[in-house]
Amino acid sequence: MTSGKARTYHHGDLRAALIEAGLKLLEDRQGDDIGLREAARAVGVSATAVYRHFPDKAALLRALSAEGFARLAEAQRGAQEAAGGGQAGFVATGRAYVRFALDNPALFRLMFSNAPEHDLTVAATQEKAPEAFRMLRENAAHLLPPGATAEAVTVAALGAWAKVHGLSVLILDGQVPRDDRLIDALIG
Repeated sequence: MTSGKARTYHHGDLRAALIEAGLKLLEDRQGDDIGLREAARAVGVSATAVYRHFPDKAALLRALSAEGFARLAEAQRGAQEAAGGGQAGFVATGRAYVRFALDNPALFRLMFSNAPEHDLTVAATQEKAPEAFRMLRENAAHLLPPGATAEAVTVAALGAWAKVHGLSVLILDGQVPRDDRLIDALIG
């Protein structure tokens, strides 16, 4: 049997391993009920090893949230590129948003309940804002007439976000059935 220290080094990047373990634990959850000790057990390290990377549960949840936003942006970027950009690409990012939420319900809810607040009105200029927010503003700006005001960009971006986020939550809450044809029709 190896010591906890030896097992820590086995992972190479314990922080990343803990995030992956947390994401895996979320797959079977309805919410963010994940503890540091549980993540440590999943990775095979002592609970004290976790505290070197996450001082408390909230820090782990913020890291999981950040990873969720990164994965959402990756899914949206892929959808946008596959659609060829432009209006079709923007629509594809909206559909990717809804499908990401439905495929990752606990992570999706965690992303918006444990992340720092992001002000969409300035997200395009905030270096730490999630890429998904920056993409949303950039797409909205590109689809508006040249010279559109910052307020017009914000309104267009918020309108698009409200539509996909609202649909996602309605489906997750069982108010609307999950139906890919309905998603495509509503986000179009």
